[in-house]
Amino acid sequence: MTPKPQLRHVSLAAALLAAAIGAAHAQEAQQLERIEITGSSIKRVANEGALPVQLITQEEIKASGANNVADLIQRIPAMGGNLTVGDVSIGSNSGGIATASIHGVGESYTLVLLNGRRIAPTGSGSRINLNSIPMSAIERIEVLTDGASALYGSDAIAGVVNFVLKKNVQGGNLTANYSNPAGAGGTAYNISATYGLGDLQRDGFNVVATYRRDEQKQMKSGDRKFSSTAYLPFSFNGKNYAYDRTSTSADPANAAVVFKRLDGETTTLPAYSFNPYRMANNGQCAPNNVYSLGNTIPANSNAKAGTAQCAFDFVSTIDVYPESTRDSLFVTGELKINDKVKLFSDAAYSRLDLTARIAPNPVPIAIAANSPLFTKYVAPYLTPTQLAHVDTVTANYRATDFGTRNSQTITDAKHFVVGADAEVGAWSVTGALTWSQNALDEKYVGGYFKAKEFGDILANGALDPFVPSGNQSASTQQLIKDSIYHGTIREASTTLKGADMRASGEIFQLPAGPVQLGVGADFRNYHYKQTPSADAVAGVIYNFAANPRYDMERDNVGAFAEFVIPVIKNLELTAALRYDSISKIKDAINKRDFGKTESATTYKLSASYKPTKTVVLRGSYGTGFKAPDMLDIAQPLVTNGVTASQYDCPFPGDGSGAAPCKPGKAQYTQLSGGNENLKPEKSKQATLGIRFDPTRNFGASLDYWQIDLRDAVSAVSANQAFADPQQYSSLFTTYKLPAETNAYYAFMSMSTNIGKSKYRGLDWQLDGRLNIEGLGRLTTTVNGTYMIEAQYTKPGTANDFTDSLGKYGVDAQVIFRNTAQARFALETGNATNALTVKYRSGYTDILQTVRDLQTGQNVKIQLNVPNYITFDYQGTYRYNKALEFRLGIQNLTNETPPFTLRDSSGHQVGYDPRYASPLGRTVYVTGSYNF
Repeated sequence: MTPKPQLRHVSLAAALLAAAIGAAHAQEAQQLERIEITGSSIKRVANEGALPVQLITQEEIKASGANNVADLIQRIPAMGGNLTVGDVSIGSNSGGIATASIHGVGESYTLVLLNGRRIAPTGSGSRINLNSIPMSAIERIEVLTDGASALYGSDAIAGVVNFVLKKNVQGGNLTANYSNPAGAGGTAYNISATYGLGDLQRDGFNVVATYRRDEQKQMKSGDRKFSSTAYLPFSFNGKNYAYDRTSTSADPANAAVVFKRLDGETTTLPAYSFNPYRMANNGQCAPNNVYSLGNTIPANSNAKAGTAQCAFDFVSTIDVYPESTRDSLFVTGELKINDKVKLFSDAAYSRLDLTARIAPNPVPIAIAANSPLFTKYVAPYLTPTQLAHVDTVTANYRATDFGTRNSQTITDAKHFVVGADAEVGAWSVTGALTWSQNALDEKYVGGYFKAKEFGDILANGALDPFVPSGNQSASTQQLIKDSIYHGTIREASTTLKGADMRASGEIFQLPAGPVQLGVGADFRNYHYKQTPSADAVAGVIYNFAANPRYDMERDNVGAFAEFVIPVIKNLELTAALRYDSISKIKDAINKRDFGKTESATTYKLSASYKPTKTVVLRGSYGTGFKAPDMLDIAQPLVTNGVTASQYDCPFPGDGSGAAPCKPGKAQYTQLSGGNENLKPEKSKQATLGIRFDPTRNFGASLDYWQIDLRDAVSAVSANQAFADPQQYSSLFTTYKLPAETNAYYAFMSMSTNIGKSKYRGLDWQLDGRLNIEGLGRLTTTVNGTYMIEAQYTKPGTANDFTDSLGKYGVDAQVIFRNTAQARFALETGNATNALTVKYRSGYTDILQTVRDLQTGQNVKIQLNVPNYITFDYQGTYRYNKALEFRLGIQNLTNETPPFTLRDSSGHQVGYDPRYASPLGRTVYVTGSYNF
């Protein structure tokens, strides 16, 4: 049961109060940890530098209880709402990609590094799949929450996440973990082994290897009550409503009849759609179907113009948490040539094998007017006038007898680096060559069928789409089994080849200290390929439009310089300048170049001032840029599935409901394409902050940040376009899928530079340590992000601003006003008990159409999605230096995800999988042995 809002607020207040108490009673103890950080080519120290960096240590990674890197990163309060989670692979063909999005600015604006170097993205742009990071190899994670284009180049507008991997390890470690949710489904386990050989200082070499195996079981929609249906009755403000996301591709099928004009006639009979099973069964739809709330004909009416369709509860058949296995291997080596030169090499490999199961195939089947099916199921329910005017009849059928549609995506991530570190006089020099690739193989492994075999089933009349599933004959069931397609539909890869060189050292002395200079240059080539399978191209798969073939590449050359200048004692200024040139896109398929060569110069000024030993003031101002994805520029117009929601016909014409309209509310084909005139996105960003360490046992920080984007690349959403089709008429066309008898309206999602975006907020943190006599040492960390502004111009407009702050925006995203996390750890001898509290503020939901169950009328309402707070516990026992055990409980109070009527990002209904996990209370155990 969801706690009342008062309980949520009390819980958060208690977390903050506990941190304050820890500060007030702080005792003398060890100084807070100081580390070298990401964000500079010259070594800096976290609390003394000018940049806001959040550190996640190896112990914090273990204490999080996270099963994977994505889960770990996406829990950080500074990670906003504009990101992708693995759950949305159910219905989005994402293949399980999971991303980072600092401050909700967007996953394409957050640069992800591995040991300070870039890795191959997923697709043609800059999105990095966090699932490609080898979790057992991570030493620490550094999150720079400030733009860094002046050092790293494109994509670092919102900040940087750098995964620093283990090095110079001696000995081995074996770790095993098992987790089990309180309900059915969703169990997981992982095992890992790490071993390091040699000591770099003593032996002159070191090699570290680590391997990890993860296995995640699926969770079906019916395993949790809140995720089990697409038809959701609910109460709001004392009234009863129902939200209907069911599908009119039904089991058994609906019949959609379109009429023609006879010679001499000047009007057309309105289209009529109905469910023959319901007509024959006293107005009752078949099991797992409901009378659609989108119907234009009341349930008790005998009208024969409009829609009287049954709708299939597709959610009841899907998985809501995907099944996956992951294997990852990381090997790193260092070789000391002499006291001045060291060679190094990193090799990382991971394979994610994910299966997403969605509802059985929706199939349009043409019914001939002289067929037995027409005579038995359609003709008896038409008037004589309608019978005389029949043009086409389509059975909108849900192929439940064929099983759920199962897609398997195997993603291979490979990353190799070889380089050298050297001391040349007073200069530190490093350089490396990088080869990195992210490749996927997408397969259909159930529920999709072969065109010829399925066509034969239809041609010989073996399949009756108008009877409920489970009622086909034994011979038809065998034909169905033989018609299921198994095989690859496409392969795609993105390959990064790069070289970099950096050097830093002191160049001259000022009264306050030495001036330091860092310089560097880098080259990167990105090559994106997609190849549809031979079966896809040849039309072997029923009603399937093959993915387009791509072979595109472009180069990026950049150089930078960074100065650290001690102006006066305790005041340090850092200045960085970078130049980048990004080439045209070379398209090997079309044998031409797209776009034009773009160049950009970015800069950053930052300062750090220590007025006292306990206070650090810091600030920065800089510029950034981001090159559009290759497909944003060079993609031809291609099919991209269907709209997430059902809509009325955008241009109803005479209201007959004939093609290119679909009957009633329906999902329309969605197309996507590039725009050769896109410009790079540019930004200005600034930070101003303070770090306060009044005692050795207490610290606090507060950082204000802001980002202003212009020429941001986006696209008009389907919700926008269908809400005002006249304004966006240029984004509609007609399109005919292979199995459709007519061309219908289709929506084109086209990339464009939309204007401006503005993001502002505060990051804050409190750290406290307290020695409690007789109990042990209490460590408290509370941190969070408060969003002040998150607005952007509506796609398709230049100055019409809207926002997603504290509400579901037109971009289908939510930027939360407040996110916070508090961790309390009590260390007593060999045991540590820790409680973590995670908080997300509520928001205003999407304006959605629902049925008022008292009046029977469709109305629009907007829910208030409540705050979401969860509690995690972990107990750790260190038997000795070699053996350690952890027992943890995620989501102690078994909080269900907040109820929402959102209609995007995956096929789950009633909650948003991007912002809350459906697993619920989960118990896990971990054992670790060092040798």
